[in-house]
Amino acid sequence: MSRIFRTSRILAWLFLTGFSVAAITFASFYLYLRPGLPAVEQLTDIKLQTPLRVYSADNRLIAEFGEKRRAPITIEQIPTIQLQAFLAAEDANFYQHIGVDFKGLLRAAIELVTTGRIQSGGSTITMQVAKNYFLSRDRTFIRKFNEILLAVQIERELEKDQILELYLNKIYLGNRAYGLQAAAQVYYNRNINELSLAQMAMLAGLPKAPSAFNPLANPDRAQIRRNWILGRMRDLGYITPDAFELASSAPLTASYNAPATEVDADYVAEMARSELVSRFGEAAYTDGYSVTLTVHSNKQQAATEALRNGLHAYDHRHGFRGAIGNLELTDLSSDDIQRQLRNYPRIEALYPAAVTSVSDDEGRVALIARDLGPVQMDFSTMSWARTYRTESVTGPAPEHPSDIVSAGDVVYVEPVNADATEIGDELAVTNVALSQLPDVQGAVISLNAKSGAIEALAGGYSFNQSKYNRATQATRQPGSNFKPFVYLAGLERGLTPASIFNDAPIVFDDSQLETAWRPENSSGQFYGPTRLREALYRSRNLVSIRLLRDTGIQNTLNYIKQLGIPTEQIPADLSLALGSGLLTPMEVARGYAVLANGGFDVQPYLIQEIRASNGESLYSAPEVMLCEDECQLPHRDPFEEPVNIRPMKRLADERSVYILHSIMRDVIRRGTGRRALTLGRTDLGGKTGTTNDQRDAWFSGFNHDLATTVWVGFDQPSPMGRGEFGATAALPVWIDYMNVALNGTANAFMPQPNGIVTVRIDPATGKRARPGQEEGIFELFREEDAPPPLEAISGNGTTSPSNGSETSLPTELF
Repeated sequence: MSRIFRTSRILAWLFLTGFSVAAITFASFYLYLRPGLPAVEQLTDIKLQTPLRVYSADNRLIAEFGEKRRAPITIEQIPTIQLQAFLAAEDANFYQHIGVDFKGLLRAAIELVTTGRIQSGGSTITMQVAKNYFLSRDRTFIRKFNEILLAVQIERELEKDQILELYLNKIYLGNRAYGLQAAAQVYYNRNINELSLAQMAMLAGLPKAPSAFNPLANPDRAQIRRNWILGRMRDLGYITPDAFELASSAPLTASYNAPATEVDADYVAEMARSELVSRFGEAAYTDGYSVTLTVHSNKQQAATEALRNGLHAYDHRHGFRGAIGNLELTDLSSDDIQRQLRNYPRIEALYPAAVTSVSDDEGRVALIARDLGPVQMDFSTMSWARTYRTESVTGPAPEHPSDIVSAGDVVYVEPVNADATEIGDELAVTNVALSQLPDVQGAVISLNAKSGAIEALAGGYSFNQSKYNRATQATRQPGSNFKPFVYLAGLERGLTPASIFNDAPIVFDDSQLETAWRPENSSGQFYGPTRLREALYRSRNLVSIRLLRDTGIQNTLNYIKQLGIPTEQIPADLSLALGSGLLTPMEVARGYAVLANGGFDVQPYLIQEIRASNGESLYSAPEVMLCEDECQLPHRDPFEEPVNIRPMKRLADERSVYILHSIMRDVIRRGTGRRALTLGRTDLGGKTGTTNDQRDAWFSGFNHDLATTVWVGFDQPSPMGRGEFGATAALPVWIDYMNVALNGTANAFMPQPNGIVTVRIDPATGKRARPGQEEGIFELFREEDAPPPLEAISGNGTTSPSNGSETSLPTELF
């Protein structure tokens, strides 16, 4: 008995000694590590790394920038069964323990010994929060001890639901998805409250090993993990046996879902990204900023599609440049061909495809297209493909498919099915059309004429193909697209639409040129005395040069600078009348917006509002106020927020601009822009532009509300080919865009200002028509510039002034 007693005493002392040593050791570690532990209060102030999101004016997602996809949510937004799935997988005793679950640690140890792996994990959710928010991932004893201490501290200062919410918004769940809501969108393209039980269990299985248990990378292991979690949920009473049986037998439905952008606006998105980075630095990618732009989704999509269609139309007019590659098809399976096609990029709607057979008898070609699989192409979709020889010369029209392609050729095709749908990674498409990637490029810019807000912008065929934004970066000669500014300078200096200039040959000797300059009209013909109205709507070059000479080169340059148009790259010689200077499409569009709004300054802007991740507005674009003279800002209380207004002053005489509107509507009614009559509107004015050898093609047009510029040309200036004028290459793009942009809107005319008179004139002389003269026409004038009254002959042979015909007819008559 005494031996047993002595043994018991020894064991008791050993236990007490061990416990004391452990307690002293624990206390020592606590005292040593406690000063270095972060304050728990930091958890409530931490900004979760959330990507930058860019939205259109009508709240459609344009782009998302940032390494981590995250969409923070509150615990109230998460279904209870989803919370229970995570608790079953990670920490079933979460609502009972103090931050450290000793039973869980023991269970994990037993699982490791008995099965060789840990299914349920030893770390509590609170310990994972401590690790994810504050600690490194080093596998050291000190780090683990810190984790335990910090977990206990977190449990003392935060509610359980707060801890769980922090955890579910922070955890990494694979494929760039951080947090539960982001994972639901990545794997199932749904919100968290739209998932099935099987899908919820699948997400709950990811925190332990986002790669090993990933349903995309390892579907078999992911299914095993999912079903184990469902079993745990059944055993814990979270779900019924029937629900377990149904969910565990459900097929895997996960697929990768990239951010669902709703608008094709990559150039616009890049402009916004660049601006945000300049404001906030690298934090722009992680602090959850939300940017609302001025572009409207329907107009932006129309601009993107109109430009691509216009560039394809040009490309088809100039022939087929041949296959982009060739495959040796011998012994290649469909999968082998698909793998080799990965070497050829997919660009927008263009898919690389390998020709597998050509049947001239059936007029059909069989192909295997990247991502589309086996497809067929009818000869009717290939008949455009004359052989390209030069920019102005093509070969004969093909008669058979074999005239165009051969087996093994790799070509670009685009789906014929307008309503093609995705099935997994492939499209349900069987018919395709032959296409090719256009060499030619272009830009579209559409501005709100009264505010400068960018309503649509396309900087090229494809941002993925070329990041170069031609709308804002390409400096090109505008050609005749520049003439309205020269004519407006003349109108402000007393010339009128009825002023007569001689359209006749002219030669200029310039010491800086090797030969004399002999400008001519695009037709090569001369038309004699011509009124300024007709000279502009028919784009007569020689009249424009004589107009500039009369107005004065420096006077005109000063006036153009007054309009806010950059003059640094505009030559101070007569060639500026023909648009020989260099401007970006954005600068041209802004100039046309000044014309469209009646002569007021506007500055293009893209960002309407910037919001922080908590919804706070950090920036809002000021309201634009057009001011005749001095801007009278609205009266405000000195204790209120400052009025957010951007005043814009008048740059041009409104009467001169009004007359120019009338002339430029004639460009569409009876001049070089007649194709735009297809829009069926009477409020549109515009001007074509073509530079030497058709290197650049332009069309800019407007009504009183909207100004839009289109440019088409090569990145390295070179001729586009015979017949490629502004009316041919650029105007169709403008028409397609404006057809959408103006849909459902009423005609918008500039109101007639005071001081405008309408006079009946003799079109041959520009002077007042005599009473009864049959060929007289009506013309607009500023009051002080109207033709002087005719001298009427009285009965006694003396003369007296006669006003002739003077009225105020509506401008639609012009």
